[in-house]
Amino acid sequence: TGAISSLQRQMEIQESKLRRIRSEKETLQKQLREKEVQLQVVSDKFCSLTEEQRQEEMLVMLQEENRNLEQVVTEQESQLAEQNQLISELQDTISQLRAEVVSTRLHLLEQKQAQKEIQSQADALQHKELQTRVELERVSMKFERYRNKIIQATFSMEGIQDPSGELTDDEVLEAMQKIFNEWMELKQILKNKGSR
Repeated sequence: TGAISSLQRQMEIQESKLRRIRSEKETLQKQLREKEVQLQVVSDKFCSLTEEQRQEEMLVMLQEENRNLEQVVTEQESQLAEQNQLISELQDTISQLRAEVVSTRLHLLEQKQAQKEIQSQADALQHKELQTRVELERVSMKFERYRNKIIQATFSMEGIQDPSGELTDDEVLEAMQKIFNEWMELKQILKNKGSR
């Protein structure tokens, strides 16, 4: 948005310059027409003079005036050419700025669309994370109940000393292994007695 505002300000500045130059061009053209009218008046005046006056009094003055007017006309034509060139350059600059504004707006729209897609993906991931946490909590609770049942069953056996505090998994496993070994020994003893 800042880039668009900057480009629009540049475009407004260039358009203001263009209007000012066009105004100057119109002024120069007006002055040129006035000089041409003056030149025509002098020429008409020269034609209306008598032969003797043209030769003696007006010839030098008219020639000087003519040179001055021609110089002014040449200068103003040169200035008009420069103004036309500058107008053309300003019009090109304005066209380029307008194209940049369109391009920047298109880029912003693409960024907004990409941001929406990223936000949608983030929302989906957040929902998935919440589901995963709920499932993990459920599994953890189920595991804890199963562990408590194992501990209860293990330490309710005769000859197994009740735990003095909270048990680690290794301690529970060791107690279960002890019961399993004793059961295997008993099974072996009963098997041997049965065979005899």
